[in-house]
Amino acid sequence: MSPIAQADAPELPWIAEGDALPGADTAWGPTAPAPGLLAASGDLSAARLIEAYSQGIFPWFSEGQPVLWWSPDPRMVLITREFRLHRSLRKSLHRWTLTPGFELCFDRDFSQVIQKCAASARAGQKGTWIVPEMVEAYEELHQHGFAHSSEVWHQGQLVAGLYFVNLGLAVFGESMFTTINDGSKMALANLVSVCLQEGVHAIDCQQNTRHLASLGAREMPRSRFLSGVQKALDGQAIPWGSQTLNWPALQSLEGFQ
Repeated sequence: MSPIAQADAPELPWIAEGDALPGADTAWGPTAPAPGLLAASGDLSAARLIEAYSQGIFPWFSEGQPVLWWSPDPRMVLITREFRLHRSLRKSLHRWTLTPGFELCFDRDFSQVIQKCAASARAGQKGTWIVPEMVEAYEELHQHGFAHSSEVWHQGQLVAGLYFVNLGLAVFGESMFTTINDGSKMALANLVSVCLQEGVHAIDCQQNTRHLASLGAREMPRSRFLSGVQKALDGQAIPWGSQTLNWPALQSLEGFQ
C-alpha cells in the first residue's frame, strides 16, 4: 500500500485511543486517492478490532504508517452457497484426504498460520501488510476467541492455511498461504464447509481479486454487506477447534458432481 499523501486527498480523521471509529459510510468515495479509506489511529487493540469488524471496518497499513482503517464500497464477498468447488479442487481434496498424515482442522496453531501468511510472497507486492503490530493484535484477538485459522497439515507439518475473524455468525477472511498445490483453496473449502454447516451466509473477502472471483466471490454494495453483518452478529459462536471438513455440506453445493 502506498502512503496517503496527496494534496487533494479529503481530510482523514485521526481517532484517539478511546474514541469511537466513524461510521463506514463516511469512508472516502470512488474519486478519492484511496477509495474506502476511513480513518487513522495509533490503536490496534483487540477491543478496537472487535469494534471495527462489527461495523464492517478493517485495518490495512504498511510499516511506518499509522493504523489505517478501511471500509470499501463495493465490498468483495463470498456467499457460501456460491463457492465454486472446481473439479480440480475436488480431486485434490479427495486425493489428499486419502493420504496418510493429512489433516484439515482449525485453531491448532493460529500463531504459525499468521506468521506464515506474513512471510508469504505476494505477486506485485513488496513486503507485507501483515506487519509485527498486526500479528500481535490478531494473536491477542485469537486469545479472546474472535480470530481463528483453517489449517492444512501433512505429516505433522503445517503446509497451508488461512486466518479469519468471527463475530457471531459473521466471518471475515483475512489472508492465506500455501506450500502445496491447492493448499490454500483446501483451507478455504474447509472453512466454507463449516460455514455451510453452521448457517454462515457469507464470508467477507474485503477487496476484489481475480483469485477470489474464480472461487465464487463477488462485489456487493457496502450497505447490503453491512446489513448482513448486523444480522449475523447475533448468531451463536461456532466451536472452531472441534471442526473439520464437512464433505456433505460441500456436496450440497450447486454444480457438485
